[in-house]
Amino acid sequence: MKDHSMRTLIAAAALFLLTVSAMAQTPQLDPGEKLEKLQFPAVTMQLKGWTKFGNGHVYTLPVRAGQHLKISFSTKSKFAFLAIFDLSKPDDEAFFGTDEDGMSFETTIKENATWLMRPYYSKVSPRRGLGAPFSILIEPLAAAPQPPKPPAEPERPSLFPKAPPKPQ
Repeated sequence: MKDHSMRTLIAAAALFLLTVSAMAQTPQLDPGEKLEKLQFPAVTMQLKGWTKFGNGHVYTLPVRAGQHLKISFSTKSKFAFLAIFDLSKPDDEAFFGTDEDGMSFETTIKENATWLMRPYYSKVSPRRGLGAPFSILIEPLAAAPQPPKPPAEPERPSLFPKAPPKPQ
């Protein structure tokens, strides 16, 4: 009897952990939003759309450790923004937003994750209309350049010759 209840407890714990990890990767969409799943591009990818409230697109982008990329957001509206969330993190705070961080984001990925990119039209801004056109540019970049090594100290003239290398 004890063995059976222990198995049930272990199975329940495993199911709970699978559910929690699945929830971390599933974005919560606003009513009317459509999810578009992207793949990490081999070349520059451009997404164009419209930030219709309740009828816009959001995008998931899987990223891998070591990848280097730049994401740029452009729009003619001063009320349209882009927020990027890491779905592998339990908090629902954006780690990048064009409203505070500028119109582009360049980074080298530290760990495997799935990002949610949500273009949106600010609800708190006085405005007219129901949205604005936008463009998102996703550029895979070459690996981040390594810092240059300090130059080796030049050989100085010496009165004594160098010792021959020791045999191994």
